[in-house]
Amino acid sequence: MAEHNELGKLGEELASGYLAERGYSILHRNWRWGRYELDIIALKGGVLHFVEVKTRASNIYGFPEENVTTKKIRHLLKAADEFLYLHPDYHHIQFDVLAINKWGNDPAEYLLLEDIYL
Repeated sequence: MAEHNELGKLGEELASGYLAERGYSILHRNWRWGRYELDIIALKGGVLHFVEVKTRASNIYGFPEENVTTKKIRHLLKAADEFLYLHPDYHHIQFDVLAINKWGNDPAEYLLLEDIYL
């Protein structure tokens, strides 16, 4: 497996643990619809969270949260629309970005951007 794929898997593992420790119930990881994917779908306080996880092992390409592009946001919206079509019981939703910096053996650093405006 390519190194960036391994980092992505590690990031999603770290993200799931981070969110669970903060009271989120993880409903789905890597939920797919066609070519679109939602990294984490979680529930907390009656709000459904669509969480995009971005992980970086260095700052050469900038901060992880800076890599949530307009194209990625469009894909997130399409996938979320389909999820909500299939699961119409959810009325309160929000989109979050969880940025993780994992440099070598240092502890991971987290930045949770909640309820981002799309």
